[in-house]
Amino acid sequence: MEKEKTFKDLLDGYRLFRQKYTGDNSIMKNLSAQGQNPQFMLVSCCDSRVDPALILQCDPGDLFVVRNIANIVPPYEKDEALHGTSAALEFGIRRLNVRDLILLGHSQCAGIRVLLQNGNLQQNDFITKWVSSIKIPEAELHESKNPDEYAKLGLTSSYENCLTFPWIKEKVDKQELAIHRWFFDIQSGQIFTYSDKYDIYQPLE
Repeated sequence: MEKEKTFKDLLDGYRLFRQKYTGDNSIMKNLSAQGQNPQFMLVSCCDSRVDPALILQCDPGDLFVVRNIANIVPPYEKDEALHGTSAALEFGIRRLNVRDLILLGHSQCAGIRVLLQNGNLQQNDFITKWVSSIKIPEAELHESKNPDEYAKLGLTSSYENCLTFPWIKEKVDKQELAIHRWFFDIQSGQIFTYSDKYDIYQPLE
C-alpha cells in the first residue's frame, strides 16, 4: 500500500517544482511574460485520483481546467445566480479561444453514486442539488446497475448542456470548437473516448 503523503512531502514536491519550472529561461517565466494560450479546456471531476495534467503529462500553460463534483456542465442559465463552471467555460471559449473542449468523466465516481442514491442520503447543503442537474432518462435508470455506465450517461448530459450555450453551439457549428467525451478508468489508467460513429466508448489512441 502506498505511503500516506505528509505535509513535508508537499513541501518537497514544491521544491522539485521550483527546480524544474522556474529560473531565467523557465516555463513559468515565459508564461508570465507571454500570458496563457492553452489550446485545450477540460471539465474534470474533483476526485483526487483524476488529475488531467498528470494523466496527460502536460506542462503549466497547456490546459485550461475547471473541476467540479462529477465533471458536470450545467445548462445555460443567464440569471442572477452564481455559475462558476459556466463562467469558466465562457472564459476558456470566448476569451482564450480554446480549440478543443474535453469532458473528462471517470470510473468509481462518488458524485454519480450520490445521484443514484438520491433520497437515501443524509442531508447535505449542495451536493445532491448539484448532481441532480445530470438528466438521465427514466428508462435508462432501469437498464444498467453499473455506476460507470451512469457516469457515461452523465457525460452525454453535459455534452447536450454544452450545446445550450449559444456561443459554444456557434463555434461547434462553425467547426471552430470540438467537444470530446472521455472516460478515464482508474484501475487500468486508460482513457476511453466516445465514438459518434459507433455510439460506444473506445480506447483513446
